[in-house]
Amino acid sequence: MSDSKSKDAKKQTRMPREWLATGRILTEALPFILRYDGKTVLIKYGGHAMGDRQLAQDFARDIVLIKQVGLNPIVVHGGGPQIADLLDRLKITSSFVDGLRVTDAATVEVVEMVLSGTINKGLVSDINHAGGRAVGLSGKDGNLIVARKLERPRKDPSSNIEKVLDLGFVGEPHKVSPHVLETILSSDLIPVVAPIGIGEAGETYNINADTAAGAVAGAMGASRLIMLTDVTGVLDKDGELIPKLTVSEARKLIEDGTISGGMIPKIETCMAAIDAGVEGVAILDGRVPHAVLLELFTDRGAGTLILRDS
Repeated sequence: MSDSKSKDAKKQTRMPREWLATGRILTEALPFILRYDGKTVLIKYGGHAMGDRQLAQDFARDIVLIKQVGLNPIVVHGGGPQIADLLDRLKITSSFVDGLRVTDAATVEVVEMVLSGTINKGLVSDINHAGGRAVGLSGKDGNLIVARKLERPRKDPSSNIEKVLDLGFVGEPHKVSPHVLETILSSDLIPVVAPIGIGEAGETYNINADTAAGAVAGAMGASRLIMLTDVTGVLDKDGELIPKLTVSEARKLIEDGTISGGMIPKIETCMAAIDAGVEGVAILDGRVPHAVLLELFTDRGAGTLILRDS
């Protein structure tokens, strides 16, 4: 055999191996695609992944793929850093209490402008550019999220008297109407939701994105709630990832201090969503490319999966 023919033969044997590797990946994903066929999956999109252009484009493509293989994705997004940036530029001072932004009348206007405007429409555009058909909305649309003022009690250390802190226009979901999202999901559209709620009197409320995502997932009976964060998942006392937890195990980890700080409200949101009917909640590192696909379509997952007690 001549050298040129030998090289051509080697090239032909190399290329099928690459194709076979791709085929194996797709075959391994098939059982998971079938498992979630027609199911609703809610993805809370937030953290520093939102500020990385490549990760944002990867996320948009992943959402389109999820829709194309037969799942019903709903995206609820945050936007804390972007809000802080615009407040700084407008010279509007804001403060935080227990991780929640104190939101006065001027601040809530900026919050709504950033969440329902810049971020929401940017994400919609990315998904549409990736080949999907996304539609942006907030909790105000169709009374999707009717909110009430969030009251946060705190003890005065000097007097030991418990007082209710006034966080301004910070709200929590009171009622979630699934009709709007059900109508959207019955088509080929992908809903992208900004965590802005409407009060009984028509006032605007800023809602923590994790809390909004958990409430919407519960109301929609989602099969999975996926929380994208800036950590790998829930860690044990040695800093190692815990791949799977039950609700009772998570409570014990809170009690013994293994789960602490800002992870506590995330876990509480996860447990509340499971109590409301969500089958499982995954906490993932949104900085990992295609983390959502790895969680949904592989056996190993990509973070910590929290399930109800069997």
